[in-house]
Amino acid sequence: MKYAAVGPIAVHLPERIESNEDLMVDNPKWDMDLIASKTGIYNRHIAAPNECSSDLGVKAAEKLFAQFDIDPSTIDFLLFCTQTPDYPLPTTACLIQDRLGLPTTCGALDFNLGCSGYVYGLSLCDGLIRSGVAKRILFITAETYTKLIDKQDRSLRTIFGDGAAATLIESYDEPSMWGFKFGTDGKGANTLLATQSGFRNSEDAIEPRHRRRWKSDLYMDGPALINFTVGQIPDMLDQVLLDADMTRQDVGFYLFHQATHKMLSQLQQVMEIDEERVPILLRDLGNTVSSTLPILINQMRERGDMTPEMRNLLVGFGVGWSWAGCVWQDAAQP
Repeated sequence: MKYAAVGPIAVHLPERIESNEDLMVDNPKWDMDLIASKTGIYNRHIAAPNECSSDLGVKAAEKLFAQFDIDPSTIDFLLFCTQTPDYPLPTTACLIQDRLGLPTTCGALDFNLGCSGYVYGLSLCDGLIRSGVAKRILFITAETYTKLIDKQDRSLRTIFGDGAAATLIESYDEPSMWGFKFGTDGKGANTLLATQSGFRNSEDAIEPRHRRRWKSDLYMDGPALINFTVGQIPDMLDQVLLDADMTRQDVGFYLFHQATHKMLSQLQQVMEIDEERVPILLRDLGNTVSSTLPILINQMRERGDMTPEMRNLLVGFGVGWSWAGCVWQDAAQP
């Protein structure tokens, strides 16, 4: 049997950078020093008005092909994770397949998950490869949340950035990811919600949990998301470790979705993990939703932080509410 392994990763970020100083120009009353101390974010990349998730994803994939000498004709499946697709239909993955020149024998699908999306996608890739359906998968994550955010929205504009990552998932002789655990609690759907992007605009549509303070099409209840995270994630990780016959001390790095510095710090403290084992690398990127984990992996590879022997935890959590985790070894790093 063959198993899925995380191969090379390429990242593409929009050209425009919005700094905290830029935000102060539009909103001089914002206390950016206080905001930065909580979010840990000082810069974020912003997609151009005519730049969509597919554009970012295609550029990331083209970088991947060029940097690692990958022949597009060898890709036999494309997975595209986004919550900001180009259209309700057709499937954005179909558009990307054509633009990248992938073979018409290639499977292609979108799946709509945010902060947990990368771990969910890895599990899908692992299933496709273990079953023999696919051998070489192009897994793209891309988001343009900033298109949903009003300029005066202090809660959201200071946190989210746009970006994409393209990951090559290849078949491998030994398991490099295992112990997948998932969780879903739809009662939290009203804590992070795009209110105007779907078809349910009737009286029974989901409403934001609290009064809306800004005009953004995106609504977020940050404190509720933090409470959800610190309440659910430790139990899930203990179950992952139990099934893998591991303890917390056996973990190399806890690779968490890069939400905000405050959220990750609270999670680290609740779980009593040493700070150096919880990397926080979102200062110049912001929260890029489904792309935070592949970007984090790419950053840590470039820094030489991980060895193939390390057993790390990959953990995503957020919008939905949805969460997922697994054990991962970077045994197939390029």
